[in-house]
Amino acid sequence: MIDLRSDTVTRPAPRMLQAMMTATTGDDVFGEDPTVNELEARCAALFDMEAALFCSSGTQTNQIAIKCHTQPGDEVICDAEAHIYQYEAGGIAFNSGASVRLLQGDRGRITAVQVAAAINPDDIHKSASKLVCIENTSNRGGGSCYEIEELKRIQGVCREQGLSFHLDGARLFNALVARNETPEQYGRLFDSISVCFSKGLGCPVGSMLLGSKPFIARARRFRKVFGGGMRQAGILAAAGLYALEHHIPRLQTDHAHAAAIASALRDCRFVENILPVETNIIIFETKDIAAADLVARLAANGIRCNAVAPCRVRFVLHLDITETMVHQVIEKISKL
Repeated sequence: MIDLRSDTVTRPAPRMLQAMMTATTGDDVFGEDPTVNELEARCAALFDMEAALFCSSGTQTNQIAIKCHTQPGDEVICDAEAHIYQYEAGGIAFNSGASVRLLQGDRGRITAVQVAAAINPDDIHKSASKLVCIENTSNRGGGSCYEIEELKRIQGVCREQGLSFHLDGARLFNALVARNETPEQYGRLFDSISVCFSKGLGCPVGSMLLGSKPFIARARRFRKVFGGGMRQAGILAAAGLYALEHHIPRLQTDHAHAAAIASALRDCRFVENILPVETNIIIFETKDIAAADLVARLAANGIRCNAVAPCRVRFVLHLDITETMVHQVIEKISKL
């Protein structure tokens, strides 16, 4: 089976496994795991931010960030397709007691004009707007990337109105490679950033939350409240260190593979439309067949993928997908 369900299905490469097996460890809850400390310091320096906190997942880093930035009854502003709203099990309400203002963006991307219009007035009848969250790349937007200038404009609105600005950067490294941008550019824009190691970078577990020293101190306490304290986590952090050294430039390969498959899909009779392909995600609308039925047919032909809406199918390219597999996918879909 060629597994295109997600970039989370990757298995650690042999050299990554070797780095994990030889990692120096300690008790991270006591702050004594040297490999975790090294990864946190490396990530903070990479984004030119003060501090970082290693967590088990991107959902955890996002939810901790929202908890740090809000009080119960506050309001979070985000796109209607955002991962924090669609795929985190109602965590904003459950963990933070906050409400959500959903904006209808363009392939998961909102604008400064939309944000400014969504901020509630100082009125006791209204929730207090406190936090803006954006996702880059946007999963349900087909791996779409923000323009850095638009992010600067959103930051300006947040600063002017006293709102915090959080980035769900689960696939941020894909955006950085695609747009030839730097982590430091993003570190200057956001109050907090979440980045995943377990997606395009190919690690088995882990995400990093970045921010100021006071913010990360508060986040560390909430990680404990959420049951997220890890002990000898250096085994996992070693995978992150390896990925930072070896797996970022190769994201270009995933992007090229996605573009090649998308090109072939345009000639398939079961495809109505394809969202613009910017990174490693392909989302296409089906024609004359339900997405779930097409997914079943593809599985019967050795291709695993996901239906993300009644008439939408998603392919995700990753480091376990070889050029040979890409050619096989193209051959198989052309014969359906």
